Amino acid sequence: MNEHSPLLTLALIAIVAFLFFQIRRDAVPPVSVQTDVEPPTISSSEEAESRTEEPETRQMPPAQGKPLAEGTAVYKRVSPSVVSVSNLALVRRGWLFDTQVYEVPQGSGSGFVWDKKGRIVTNYHVVHQASSLTVTFPDGTQYDAKPVGVAPDYDLAVLQVDAPASKLVPVAVADIRDIEVGVRVYAIGNPFGLDTTLSSGIVSALGRTITSMTERKINNVIQTDTAINPGNSGGPLLLADGRLAGVTTAILSPSGAYAGIGFAVPVSTVSRVVPQLIEKGRVTRAALGLRLVPDHVTARSGVKGIAIYSVNERSRAGRAGLQGLSLNRMGYVVFGDIITAVDGKPVSTVEELQSVLDPHSPGDKVKLTIRRGKERLTVELVLSEE
Repeated sequence: MNEHSPLLTLALIAIVAFLFFQIRRDAVPPVSVQTDVEPPTISSSEEAESRTEEPETRQMPPAQGKPLAEGTAVYKRVSPSVVSVSNLALVRRGWLFDTQVYEVPQGSGSGFVWDKKGRIVTNYHVVHQASSLTVTFPDGTQYDAKPVGVAPDYDLAVLQVDAPASKLVPVAVADIRDIEVGVRVYAIGNPFGLDTTLSSGIVSALGRTITSMTERKINNVIQTDTAINPGNSGGPLLLADGRLAGVTTAILSPSGAYAGIGFAVPVSTVSRVVPQLIEKGRVTRAALGLRLVPDHVTARSGVKGIAIYSVNERSRAGRAGLQGLSLNRMGYVVFGDIITAVDGKPVSTVEELQSVLDPHSPGDKVKLTIRRGKERLTVELVLSEE
């Protein structure tokens, strides 16, 4: 045996051992614990910030949630008072001598509970020419309704239903002085048959004038940008606290759908008309008790003001000394008294005069400013019933 074999064997063993430990060290790297190195420090402010950091959506200011909460409160408070009003009409279909009569839907709108006695307020045009009327409450219960009174000149009507007191939640009435341009308002109704729908907006203008079905003017109407569509008519327009601001009645739209301008009969008119409908079934309007010259005739004659055509001597106006047209010695028409103001409010047309008299009732006293020739007179007159 070679004398160098033991040395060679030991060298091979050393090489194998070295390679074994080298491979093991590369496969499982040792974990180094650096006890002599301090961990990075975090300040108390940074630590607090890391604990309280939340998504941006959770840091929204509370004010952004207020309109939603306000609208929700109005809806929960008033929606039980809002009803759907269905109008059915009798029609005859078929040939000329067909005697079969059918009751078909003529239209529908909205309404709301006025008092605990089952009176429902809606628009006159909602109930116009109805053979029968049905009122549906939000829970789906239906009741036959009978007209108590209608006021076509104001597009208002009052119905009567025989519903239990638990369903009759009257809508509180607001003060007209609380209604200003820019005030937020809500409408609840049944647009396109979608029952108990809430929409919101603001009062965009006051003092508007619209024309009723009788061609009479409805004055001091509220204009709003609240979404009002067919089916909303007769529903309540509400202030943010749920009180009644008006009754939605019309929209201004070339297509017939919502276009950003809606109108509501103001609560001042509703509060004056509805009690009269309940008591008498009709509205008594105040009048001067005299005949007036049409505006176009007065304007063509160059006269500024409202000319009196004739006065009944036995009437209150006659006893107050008012004078109408007369003929001079040459046979020409001579103007008598010209009304220029009522209670200090200037008037120049018959429509303006009616607007001033509208809030009054028969028996009220007004002061007329009269121009008679070159004289200016003030005449106190007790209003009569139209």
